[in-house]
Amino acid sequence: MSNVANNAASRGDYWFAELTKDATPVTGLCPSVKAADGKLNDQPVRFIAVVPDKNNQYPRAAGGEVGLLEGWNLAKVVNDVIDADANATTKRAIVAVIDVPSQAYGRREEAFGIHQALAGAAGAYAKARLAGHPVVGLIVGKAMSGAFLAHGYQANKLIAFKNNGVMIHAMGKESAARITLRSVDALEKLAATIPPMAYDIENYATLGLLSQLLDIADPDKATPDDISNVQNVVWQNIQDARKEGVSLSNRLGAENRASSQRVRQLMRQEW
Repeated sequence: MSNVANNAASRGDYWFAELTKDATPVTGLCPSVKAADGKLNDQPVRFIAVVPDKNNQYPRAAGGEVGLLEGWNLAKVVNDVIDADANATTKRAIVAVIDVPSQAYGRREEAFGIHQALAGAAGAYAKARLAGHPVVGLIVGKAMSGAFLAHGYQANKLIAFKNNGVMIHAMGKESAARITLRSVDALEKLAATIPPMAYDIENYATLGLLSQLLDIADPDKATPDDISNVQNVVWQNIQDARKEGVSLSNRLGAENRASSQRVRQLMRQEW
């Protein structure tokens, strides 16, 4: 993303840097996973991001994708928080800064168990949430496919920027067009009529999975007011997560999730 300020490698890298200026970096990680321990309103928070690494030893993960190294390193930085706070009365919050274009596709990734690496990351986030750590996902760019499942989807609260550069989906347009035997233009027209298939963030928000959409004039060059606004919103979502508990039932309230609610109701009656 050429117009990202401060020569950051990606929008996720840029926002991680802005939110962790006074934080202490976590050392011993692969270059594509960044973590830092900082504070919001004097309360401890661990910030985590996956960023591009052009020298990644797995080339398929060089552009910010979540691969083998990224999955296991994410699991480590989350599990370390769980272990450190095992006896704490108030569990530390975790903020996942999300800008991940995909999981890493490759023969080596498949052979070496990318499914296990990404499951380890997703499982660590879920374990943290269930242990009482408020987990907030801040979606500043792309949140695609297995990468999003591994990094952020298990959060109590998901916040996204209302911006054309933000996309949450199972796969990119070109891939979806090939699978559905359509042109990209035809896919976009169809997707605009079916919210779960749509690529714009406003349609995604109708599914009830986001706790908030944030208006940032230029996410690649934020003002001090923008940074303060994001920090305040993240803090409020941390507080809300503490009050609401560890489940993800808050994601089922939207009108477009009525069928999901009905299915769960019938399954509870059956079992």
